[in-house]
Amino acid sequence: MTEYTAMVFDYKYFKREILSLTGIDLNAYRENQMKRRIDALISKNKIVGYDKYVYRLKTDKDKLEEFINYITINVSEFYRDLSQWKVMEDKAIPELISRFGKNLKIWSAACSTGDEPYSLVMALSRHLPLANIRILATDLDRQVIEQAKEGIYCERSIVSVPPDLKRRFFRQTGSSFKIANEIKNCVEFREHNLLKDAYPLGCHMIVCRNVLIYFTEEAKDMVFRKYFKSLVSGGLLFIGSSEQILNHREIGYNRKNAFFYQKP
Repeated sequence: MTEYTAMVFDYKYFKREILSLTGIDLNAYRENQMKRRIDALISKNKIVGYDKYVYRLKTDKDKLEEFINYITINVSEFYRDLSQWKVMEDKAIPELISRFGKNLKIWSAACSTGDEPYSLVMALSRHLPLANIRILATDLDRQVIEQAKEGIYCERSIVSVPPDLKRRFFRQTGSSFKIANEIKNCVEFREHNLLKDAYPLGCHMIVCRNVLIYFTEEAKDMVFRKYFKSLVSGGLLFIGSSEQILNHREIGYNRKNAFFYQKP
C-alpha cells in the first residue's frame, strides 16, 4: 500500500468515525476543502494521524466541541450583503405579509451566531409589531447557538446594521454590543443537522445563506429539494449572493431574482 493510498484509507476511516461520533457526514462536504481544514486542525493540536485524533475526540469533550465548531465554518455578520436585505425589506416581506398575513413562519437555517435571525427580526420590525414576529433559528453547532442566545457582538459584526435600528436595538458595553431582549425574545434557537434531521413544514420563508457553498453538488441538491417541501405555496427561499440553484426549474422553484426563489 502506497503512502497516498494509506492516507485516503485513513481519511475514509476518519469520516466513518466522525459520522458515528457526531452525526456529521463529511462525505457531504467538498473533500479537498474540508480535508485541508481538518488536517490544519490536527496539526494545530500536534497530533499525528487520524486514528489518534479520533481517540482524542472520543476522550476529550472540549476537543470534540472545538472540532465541531471549526468544521462548521461559522462566519456571519448582521445585514450581510446589505443590498439583498434592502430587497428583503422593500419587496419580499411586504409581499409575504400581503399574501399570508402578519403571523409568518420563518426559518433561519444554519444560523451560526445569530446575526442572521436577529437581522430578520429587525427587518420585519419595520412592517410588523415585535409581538407578531417569531423566527425559528437552527444550527448544527451547540456552541454557536449558545453564543447566539447571549446576543453579544463586536463592532465589526454590526457595522452594516441601519443606524436607526442600531440605536434602537443595541446597547454598547465596553467594546461589545448587546442586542435588546425584545429582539432575542422573537427567536427560538434549536440544534439541527441539515443532512439528517427532519425539516420544519409550512414555512413562509426559509433563509439559508453562504452555507451550502461548502457542500457537494449532491448534498446541495438534497437540501434545496427539502427546502422546497418545507415551503408553503408562494413561500420564499433566500440564499447568499455567492450561491445559485442551477436546477431550480427541475426542483420546481421560480427564480424571483439572483437570491430569492419562490415555490409556485
